[in-house]
Amino acid sequence: MTDVLRRGRGSLAFSFLVQGVAFALLVTRIPAIQDRYGVSDALLPAFLAAVPILAGVGSVTTERLVKRVRPSRLLRWSQPVVLLALLGVGAGERMVELGVALAAFGLAVGVLDASMNMLGVSLQRSYGRSIMLSFHAAYSLGGIVGASLAWVGAHWHLALWVSYLPVVLVLLPAVLVGSRWYADDRGGAAAGGAEEAAGEGRALVFKWLLPLCLVMTVAYIGDSTVSNWSAKYLQDVLGSSEQMATVPYNVYMVTTLLGRAIGDLGVRRFGAVAVVRGGALVAAGGFAVVAAAPGAWVGMLGFTLLGLGLCVLVPQTFAAAGRLFPGASDAAVARLNVFNYVGFLIGSPLVGALGDLWSYRGAMLVPMVLVLVTLVYARSFETQPDRYGGGHERPRTADVGRGSNGL
Repeated sequence: MTDVLRRGRGSLAFSFLVQGVAFALLVTRIPAIQDRYGVSDALLPAFLAAVPILAGVGSVTTERLVKRVRPSRLLRWSQPVVLLALLGVGAGERMVELGVALAAFGLAVGVLDASMNMLGVSLQRSYGRSIMLSFHAAYSLGGIVGASLAWVGAHWHLALWVSYLPVVLVLLPAVLVGSRWYADDRGGAAAGGAEEAAGEGRALVFKWLLPLCLVMTVAYIGDSTVSNWSAKYLQDVLGSSEQMATVPYNVYMVTTLLGRAIGDLGVRRFGAVAVVRGGALVAAGGFAVVAAAPGAWVGMLGFTLLGLGLCVLVPQTFAAAGRLFPGASDAAVARLNVFNYVGFLIGSPLVGALGDLWSYRGAMLVPMVLVLVTLVYARSFETQPDRYGGGHERPRTADVGRGSNGL
C-alpha cells in the first residue's frame, strides 16, 4: 500500500464528509431560507426542484469535461463553489440572489458528486478491495454534523449567514489543502468513455448501464421518502408528538452511517451481490414495518431498518458501474449519477400524491415494491473473475502513481 493511496483515500473521505455537511446545512434550514426570502409555499417546490435538475446538468457536463480534465481537478474547484454558494444562500436578501446561489449550488453539486465518486471508484480499483462504502459513510457522518449545526443555528435563532459563515471559513481552506492529495487513476481508465482501456475496457453502452440506473433511482426514491415524509408520517399517521417526530430521520442517518461503516467488510466477506440483495430485503422490510406500524415506536423500528438496508445500495451501484466499464468508469459514474437526482425528484412528490389520493400507509408500500426491483438486477453487481475482486478481493493493489497536486 503506497502513501499516495493512503493520502488519496483520506483526502477523498474528507471531501465526502464536507459535502455531507454542506448539503445538510442547506436542506435542514429550508424553512429559515423560505422565511428570509419570502418564498411562498406555492413557489418553494420550484426552487427545491431546480437544485437536483441543475445538479443533473452538472453531472452530464462532468462526463464531457473529464475527457480533457482529470476528476481530481474538477473536484478541487467544485467543492469550494458549493461552499461559497451555500454562504450565498445565507447572505442574500432578494429572491433573485437566492435563485443565483441555488443555481450555482446545484450545478457545482452535480460536478462534485460525479467527480467524488469517479475518484472513489478508481481508488477502489487501485486498492483491489471494497472501500466505496467507507467514503459514503463519511458523507453520512457529515450529514449528521451538518444537521446538528443547523439545529444549533435554529435553536439560537441565528441568522443564516451567521450559521453558515464559520462553517465555510473552516472547511473552505481545509478542502483546498486536502485537495493536494487527491489521487487520479493513472491505470487504463479512459476518461471520456469512447475508447477502450489497455485491452481490458469496453466502451460505455447505456443499455448495459440501465439496470444500475434503475437501482440508483429506486435507492433515492427510498431515501427521499424518509427525508421528506418520516416526520409527517410519525406525527400525522402514528400519532407521535412533534418532538418525537424529529427522531426517525436522525435514527435513519445514524443507522446509515453504521451500515456503511461496516458494509465494506460485508462486501469483502460475502460479495457485492449478497450485500445488495440483503440490503434490498432489509429496506423492503423496513417499509413494510412502517406501513403496518401500530404506533410510533414500531414506526421508528421500520425507519431504522430502512437506514440499514438502503445505505449499501448507492455506493455499491457506483462501484458496479466501475467494474462493468473499467475502461470508461468516469463516464459511467457521471451518467449513473444523474439518476441520483431523478430518484430525488420522483420520490417525494410520488409519496405525497399517493398519500393525498389514497393513504400514507399505502404510499409506503410503493417504495417497498420498487426497492425489491433491485433483486431482479442484483447480478449486475457481480464481480467478474478477470477484474479485481475475483473471490471478492484481489490480493495485491496497483499503484496509481503520484497524487494530483500540481495538475
